[in-house]
Amino acid sequence: MAGPKSTTPDSFRADDTTLRQFVGYHMKRAFNVVQADLTQTLKPFDLRMLTYTALVLIVDNPGLSQSQLADAMDVERPNLVVIVDELEQRGLILRDRVPTDRRIYALSATLAGCQLCARAVEAVAGHERILLAGLDTETKDGMIAALQVIQTSKGGKI
Repeated sequence: MAGPKSTTPDSFRADDTTLRQFVGYHMKRAFNVVQADLTQTLKPFDLRMLTYTALVLIVDNPGLSQSQLADAMDVERPNLVVIVDELEQRGLILRDRVPTDRRIYALSATLAGCQLCARAVEAVAGHERILLAGLDTETKDGMIAALQVIQTSKGGKI
């Protein structure tokens, strides 16, 4: 194995040659870039990745139950309650009991929630256009297809 590139603290760069042979390592490094940029993109809307994702899913699926939303987001139901509470307190969504089963809440977006969602989706689309500007359509489509294969392997769960 190779040693450090330099011994001075300011110029030290760890040798990650071994790690760079793994797709997962590249995915994580790329995700870090996407996440940092997305965090900045969503900041003006006072949304985080999880609240943005939940809001988009609720806008696109009126009447979605909290359980269905948790499954769609692949988060534990108790963790979802915090997200739903935040969106509801901000007046972006409504949580109504389903008349046929009072244990279930149906989620729907308010007008303010739909408007904020539309502006945030537009900003995120711009974020991706800039971030992925160096990739042609065929490459982007191939990336999405490859990531979908990974998501469905082992049932999408580790």
